Amino acid sequence: MTEKVLVRVDGRELSLSNLSKVLYPAVGFAKAEVIDYYTRIAPVMLPHLRGRPLTVKRFPNGVEGQSFFEKNAPAHTPKWVRRVTLPVPGSTMNREKIDFSVVDDLASLVYYANLAAIEFHVPMWRVDAEGAPLPPDTLVFDLDPGAPATIVECCRVAVLIRDELERDGLECFPKTSGNKGMQLYARWDRGPGTTEYAKALAQRLESAHPLVTSVMARKIRPGRVFIDWSQNNPAKTTVAPYSLRANRLPTVSTPLLWDEVDKCDEPDQLVFTAAEALARVEEHGDLFGSSESAP
Repeated sequence: MTEKVLVRVDGRELSLSNLSKVLYPAVGFAKAEVIDYYTRIAPVMLPHLRGRPLTVKRFPNGVEGQSFFEKNAPAHTPKWVRRVTLPVPGSTMNREKIDFSVVDDLASLVYYANLAAIEFHVPMWRVDAEGAPLPPDTLVFDLDPGAPATIVECCRVAVLIRDELERDGLECFPKTSGNKGMQLYARWDRGPGTTEYAKALAQRLESAHPLVTSVMARKIRPGRVFIDWSQNNPAKTTVAPYSLRANRLPTVSTPLLWDEVDKCDEPDQLVFTAAEALARVEEHGDLFGSSESAP
């Protein structure tokens, strides 16, 4: 018999199910703990989700089981979860449009956590009040190390990108991916063109630094850091700040201090679990900035 618990979240009634189901078997981290994490991290996570069409990665049988990406809002999605209908050119599902959810509030976040949506991914642009796409408001650089390179080498490349952006009047914010790499975000108010801008910067750094590659081909990536500039494509998403990741441990895509990036010399220094991410927020607040216009 499926266990169900009725709760009220910001005035919305939700039925939570299978709360004792273990989603991270290696450490016994259950669905109830996933929901608790997202509930507690919501004050700093929601500003980075609001207005952005949502893609989730769901793990109904835990991180060691089958998973699937979901863009289309499930048929049973409550009416109070915001939805926007957007074109999806080149969809692998042969759809011309998809009804995306937009997580604007705590109840919507809890609703998805209850679906075993462990990972939350969003694009670098928002929709307006009517649901129409807006120009990109964020520039992203996704740093992917090719073994034996690690996040330590990513940190070296992150500093190079930071310096380039500073020369162009842009401030960037680092975070771990929650896996092996990291991302840099910068506020962007220069209209379309983020992909072209990021590609040009990546190619400049590739020309000047043997550690860097701007090319996706895996055969040239061992020992180097791939700057994935293509994440700025409007059709792509990047894991959201504070999202859990489906690893052995409940790791989190965690915003960093630049001092931590500058001083990183061991990969384990920049691995943070759900409990550690919450403790960091308690100490530092939102290192990505708490305003709605933050990256």
